[in-house]
Amino acid sequence: QLQASGGGLVQAGGSLRLSCAASTHNTFTVYAMGWFRQAPGKEREFVASIGWSGATTHYTESVRGRFTISRNNRQNTVYLQMNSLKPEDTAVYYCAAVEGPMRRTKSEYQYWGQGTQVTVSS
Repeated sequence: QLQASGGGLVQAGGSLRLSCAASTHNTFTVYAMGWFRQAPGKEREFVASIGWSGATTHYTESVRGRFTISRNNRQNTVYLQMNSLKPEDTAVYYCAAVEGPMRRTKSEYQYWGQGTQVTVSS
């Protein structure tokens, strides 16, 4: 089970930090984790992913250099630090988990959180 939090309303140029807490019978490190987002009327899209150790990450081009994904395996939590936010970042953000290597495609992820709304005003 994944529980995302940390969304809210922020002005353009501001920052937010999303958290995703995992409840699992497995060791958290068996999972690669990802963040996706879905804006109104659009498909859910990949934002960032992180491997089991945190050493490997991947970002979609539009957020690279502004967003940082990280994880704390002791606390079974993954984070998405979002800086220099833009109105086009407005979306519901979802965390997701998949056993094994890091993935970028939403269909490959096995478990999903409920989503947290991020709204960036201009």
